[in-house]
Amino acid sequence: MCMERIVRLVAGIFVMGSLALGYWVSPYFYLFTAFVGLNLFQSSLTRWCLLEEILRRFGVHPCAPGGARQS
Repeated sequence: MCMERIVRLVAGIFVMGSLALGYWVSPYFYLFTAFVGLNLFQSSLTRWCLLEEILRRFGVHPCAPGGARQS
């Protein structure tokens, strides 16, 4: 799996998980949902994402243009 797909997957899991925790455990978990949204917003403006840096160090490659996987 390429880097962009992993970042989207993790962001989706965090959002859905924090919404579920906010509903069933404590409304304070909605603050984590807001943090994830704010992080997505800032990364779209600055083109910097901590998760991308971590994945790059683990050797995950970015997606090729058109969504094809690079080898």
